[in-house]
Amino acid sequence: MNICQNCGQPSVVESNFCRFCGTRLTAHPDPRPPRPDQPRSFDSSPPRPYSWKTDEFPPSAARSTQTAVDRFSSPEKSTQFIGMPPAPLYREPSGMSRRKQCPRCGQVHFPIIQRKISTAGWIVFAVLLISVFPLFWVGFLIKENVEICPACMARLT
Repeated sequence: MNICQNCGQPSVVESNFCRFCGTRLTAHPDPRPPRPDQPRSFDSSPPRPYSWKTDEFPPSAARSTQTAVDRFSSPEKSTQFIGMPPAPLYREPSGMSRRKQCPRCGQVHFPIIQRKISTAGWIVFAVLLISVFPLFWVGFLIKENVEICPACMARLT
């Protein structure tokens, strides 16, 4: 076990750097703590925390120095969006329901969304029931989202 000269924590013999503070370990550690009047040398730097290469973060040279606000606020600076309107800085998530006012009770709530058989599904069911009896169940597969008020259980339009 090597003892770190900087923090005093034990490290494995094979390691080159302390796992607690990142200081380079010497081959033969000095059991005495460093003297306060002696300046420490910082000629070695600790390793990066993740040394493997990923494409998650581009190198610093490839990063753009412009922020998103700078790119969208002045079109003459950016030639990337020529002929296109600037993209909005915030876009609401799709598929999320908004608060709606119930026409029956007048309260404003987030609606409950249920999947029910649509009107077209009932028509297909009736036609297939009369014409082709074994395939009548196909109409039950045609469904739609229905928004329902959580307070009075009325259908919202």
